[in-house]
Amino acid sequence: MLKKFTLVACLLLPTLTFAQQTQKPVLHGKNWVAITGKPLAATAGSQIFQQGGNAVDAACGMLAATATMWDVLSWGGETQALIYNPNTKKVIAINAMGYAPTGATVDFYKSQNMDYPPEFGPLAATTPGTPGGLLTMLAEYGTMSLAEVLAPAMQLAKGYPIEEMTANNIEKGKAKIKDWPYSKKVFLPHLGEDREAPEAGEIFIQEDLYQTLGKLVETEKAALKAGKTRKEAIYAAYDRFYKGDIAKEIVRGTREQGGLFTEADLANWKVKIEEPLSVNYKGIEVYKLQEWTQGPALLQSLNILENFDLKSMGYNSANYIHTIYQAMSLAFADRDFYYSDPAFDPVSPMKGLLSKEYAKDRAKLIKDKNDPTIGPGDPYPYQGGTNPFTNLLNQNKSAVAINNPGMPLQGLEDPFLEQFQRGTTSIEAADAEGWVVSVTPSGGWIPAVIAGNTGVGLSQRMQSFVLDEKLNPYNLVEPGKRPRVTLTPSLALKDGKPFLAFAVQGGDSQDQNLLQFFLNIVEFDMNVQQAAEAANINSYQMQSSFGAHEIKPGAMTVREDTPIWIRAELAKKGYLLDYWARTSGPINAIWFDWKHGSFWGGSSNYGEDYGIAW
Repeated sequence: MLKKFTLVACLLLPTLTFAQQTQKPVLHGKNWVAITGKPLAATAGSQIFQQGGNAVDAACGMLAATATMWDVLSWGGETQALIYNPNTKKVIAINAMGYAPTGATVDFYKSQNMDYPPEFGPLAATTPGTPGGLLTMLAEYGTMSLAEVLAPAMQLAKGYPIEEMTANNIEKGKAKIKDWPYSKKVFLPHLGEDREAPEAGEIFIQEDLYQTLGKLVETEKAALKAGKTRKEAIYAAYDRFYKGDIAKEIVRGTREQGGLFTEADLANWKVKIEEPLSVNYKGIEVYKLQEWTQGPALLQSLNILENFDLKSMGYNSANYIHTIYQAMSLAFADRDFYYSDPAFDPVSPMKGLLSKEYAKDRAKLIKDKNDPTIGPGDPYPYQGGTNPFTNLLNQNKSAVAINNPGMPLQGLEDPFLEQFQRGTTSIEAADAEGWVVSVTPSGGWIPAVIAGNTGVGLSQRMQSFVLDEKLNPYNLVEPGKRPRVTLTPSLALKDGKPFLAFAVQGGDSQDQNLLQFFLNIVEFDMNVQQAAEAANINSYQMQSSFGAHEIKPGAMTVREDTPIWIRAELAKKGYLLDYWARTSGPINAIWFDWKHGSFWGGSSNYGEDYGIAW
């Protein structure tokens, strides 16, 4: 009798797991939803909504707040977004990624005895993108003034009680912070004491940043007084940041500390409003940004996985985990070799990479055990072309091996994981009018170089370029070029209407977690909060986009409650397992309930992420 009961219990386990109470509740709303990386920033979004703003206004308010609170980003970082416009019924892509400054060449970085651009410091900085991204989104698709949208962030800059995690990150990074005089001034108010960073709950004041934001608002007000339209006034503030006195101080302060920025670099940089890329997965259109991000790797993974009956495998069975891992390995191998800024030649072969026929042939490479030698495929025949880098495809495997210190013997090292999953934040917003926004801003995380007396922390995204064509002939650094980044917001439509908005922080793990989150909903009928908290795997069989760009074939993180028989089967398939209490990443998402005319918001139980709905 006991054996029968045990068997039945095991068979019912997936159903029982999905039905159980989540650690955080679903957010239900009929008017709006605002979700982001910190509670105070979500509150800023709710304030914007309550003042009559739309989802774009609220997203901009949350972006300004998170950048001010150093939620692993700052004002000098980068912003990328997907926006659903209910008037045109189209998804719009916002490319506010900064680019490499004048003098940032392969030869320059090699002359500094570097294998990659550095992780930290002024030579790690691309030009600021977040201010331009925020101002462009607000001007083109918002309804409120810049003064209204920046008001919460300016209050925070005047002083807010700093959270423990941020305060401790400052203390942890203070050795580097002391190398940069303007950073030291802002971050270390107790210089010379045992603890030099702020304490948790201490009022953290950023007077320089407050003055910079005030200059933008002042410019908008002057333009409105002169008879300019709302949009023209916001773009006047844009010009002051990138061409006026703010730009001059950013350049002066950056070059003083050893950076490469010129005034022309900031003046010539522009936000791009682009067409997103998409694939159809079982009747659902999934949208990602172009190949200057890693987003298409999720689309490629979905195309590959369409060739398997995932539901019949069972949620997180050994066979399911193995299939997901192999599909991601195939997609990320292509990411590592082909993805780059499409504004530069050679242009990545995205038509071939996203073709269903290419995916079907890649799927045939999946065997019963892990393949640690998976490399990039050749998508050119699938778009009627010839690969200009056939000679580098095999060399790529050798180059990756040289940069790979080998599989870890006892779990994954903390420095590697910290680099691989380098954080950002995410922002999700939707309103009853139909606007939907998904943003994954980043850059300027602690320890950050602050650019002169502006309070603006600079990006560290240059490290995502490569200096060796064998690794990626498309993503070699050059001035004016955007690096291939990990940042990757997501939108999905079903029957021509919004179905899901979702994003997560976490470096190279982002599209891994988002892929599994999406499948949790589509294949396994989880609700948005269950899917956000569910157990994921994380693979390290791809080049890290940070630091030394390491790769660890076969290494995998699973949740601590993974059954021992699943662990044993995965070990037989060639995987080395590492265990975490939570593996979903801090996913934020909105699911659209068209039956009842309401929103379901999800915010995982992973970090500080928080949402408010009404």
